[in-house]
Amino acid sequence: MIEIVVVGLGVVGAGWLLRRKHRARMAAGPVPGIPCMVRVPAGEGRWRPGTVYAEDGAARWVPQRGEAVELPGGRATGVRMPSVKEGISINPGSRIVTCAYDGGGSIEIAVMPLDVRELLVAVPQG
Repeated sequence: MIEIVVVGLGVVGAGWLLRRKHRARMAAGPVPGIPCMVRVPAGEGRWRPGTVYAEDGAARWVPQRGEAVELPGGRATGVRMPSVKEGISINPGSRIVTCAYDGGGSIEIAVMPLDVRELLVAVPQG
């Protein structure tokens, strides 16, 4: 009987802590940018984590390590599901948006399905 009471108190305590953390996140407001995984140039290299920011109509990708990559005149050229091999490196439920930008460069941006619309606003389809 004592074990049931201890487990019940543990569950109530964990629920209280999780609810408190959730309320703190909600009070902090939305986080700017779109979290993503990026492969530069498209189809080559490895996937690197970072965030895409759309400010003043110009998109830029800021990796977790390294310098920001500007995407002048960026436009989305296609949206697709990841292959099985890509799904090992990134989330298999994500969507990959292939983008081209001025200067002949290309980039692949993998985002979660709920973030695709926001990314397509930042980097319009061309």
